[in-house]
Amino acid sequence: MFLDLAYFGRSRVEHAASAFAVVLSPNLARAPVSFEAELAQPLRFREAISALHDIVVSDLRFKPRDHTAYRAWLQGQKEEDVRLRQVAYAHAKEELEVRRTEQSFPPDLDRRFNGCRSVYWRARRAYASYIRENDPELWRQLMPCDPVITVAPDVVFFECFSADESSYGCLTVERDALFRGASSMQTGTTNVDYSWALYEHFQQLRTYRPTRFHIDPSGFEVRMKGGTGIREEKIDLPDTWLRGFMQIQAAMTLPTRRVPLDREAVYSVLAFLKRHKAAKSPRALRFDLRPGEPPILEMEPWGQRVTSRTTKWEGNAQTVRVWGRQRLLVLGRLLPLVEGIDVYLLGDGLPSFWIARMAGMRLTLGLSGWTVNDWTRASALDLMAPTEELRPETLRAMAAALEQRQKMTESEFGARPEIARAGLYRLARLGQSIQDLSAGVVRWRRVMPPEVAMDKIVPENEEAVASRSLRADVSRDERLAGGLRVLVGRVGSNEIEALLDNDGIFRRAKCGCFHFFKGGLKKGPCRHLLALRSAVWRP
Repeated sequence: MFLDLAYFGRSRVEHAASAFAVVLSPNLARAPVSFEAELAQPLRFREAISALHDIVVSDLRFKPRDHTAYRAWLQGQKEEDVRLRQVAYAHAKEELEVRRTEQSFPPDLDRRFNGCRSVYWRARRAYASYIRENDPELWRQLMPCDPVITVAPDVVFFECFSADESSYGCLTVERDALFRGASSMQTGTTNVDYSWALYEHFQQLRTYRPTRFHIDPSGFEVRMKGGTGIREEKIDLPDTWLRGFMQIQAAMTLPTRRVPLDREAVYSVLAFLKRHKAAKSPRALRFDLRPGEPPILEMEPWGQRVTSRTTKWEGNAQTVRVWGRQRLLVLGRLLPLVEGIDVYLLGDGLPSFWIARMAGMRLTLGLSGWTVNDWTRASALDLMAPTEELRPETLRAMAAALEQRQKMTESEFGARPEIARAGLYRLARLGQSIQDLSAGVVRWRRVMPPEVAMDKIVPENEEAVASRSLRADVSRDERLAGGLRVLVGRVGSNEIEALLDNDGIFRRAKCGCFHFFKGGLKKGPCRHLLALRSAVWRP
């Protein structure tokens, strides 16, 4: 999909005698958005926005080495060995006849060495700067799309997606806590021009120097008047990037388990991972949860256990394993500011969400189940979504209400809980809303028109398509206390068992097919489980 971007100038930091101004250039191809205020705590904002930058540029995908140069070198070595054998006798004779005297090192060797090293590093830094400034295509390979900024009535939040499409970051800043004297505010969502130079300017923010934060709307007036100086770009965004960015919003609407952790426990985990590298599998982070006891995090394969001593788990006894723990290192810079961290778990091998709570700010780090992006691999998360059928008019009414009020809780939509949950999942999947897990509300945030999302981002799942042609024989259908439902049956030659909740989401399951044997529910239920659910489920 090609994404049109238009900017008036570049985002920058303007210097005055005793003050700074962070000026961000919004995307002129979207609806106007503006905001201006003084940063009340520039240092805290600098650390938080820098952590968001680390998420953007993170890329932990496996990169195979190019052995072409090595093979050429190896061939050259073989030829050199042949030549050396021909003259070996002559060289050996010369070494016996000629006795070389020992010579001391030149007195200016250190000075010459340091001078040559300085020349090398100056050339290397100059080359890196040239690439950043003159090769935007290379920069786009590193960061496919500029960060998304949303100005809401009570908060300003910044969203990004990592280069390897496995990590999502959202920095939410409370306007009353971090900004003073807000003016010229116009709510909405837009992209902002971003560059390495802007990131380096962020590092210059200091508490003793007043700093104003400004999303500059002047470019909109220039464009309306047909002025010059507007820089337009057309970016070919990968479909997987777009789908992943939307899917993460939908995953946040699914039922999760909140695990509170203290800062010391997270520090211990990061410090251990920084010093150790696993040489074998498994490489999971295991949550050992017992009712009324502190959560325990175990790092495999070492068996190293870390206890969050100042928090307690309120829930049933369970163990959950998640992967992608190396990406947690981006939280290291924030630890001095963090008051506590809440982890929201979907289940074994499924995405997890780490929310770092700071005074007036919170950073949401969403991690896919694996380092390689699996937000949308076969749309497995869609198969775990609420199964309630939604009328188009119901979804439009929910979208209109959310757009008008900007933020709402699930109960404020006035619909049955299962209808509201299904509607919120659908809105998030279409890029019209974002779930604020920490605040317990859903916010209006339109990333793109819904018709574009329908066309580009919502593929049909292969297992769901295949399940429609299967017939299930149900031998047991029992409702348990708490709204759970037990299903037992057969689809073809496969014996099936499943435990569903009120929304028809699979909590536990068992099937003899290869899809389930390979990944269980980690990549979504198989076609046989879906056929069994369809045989009895009547929303």
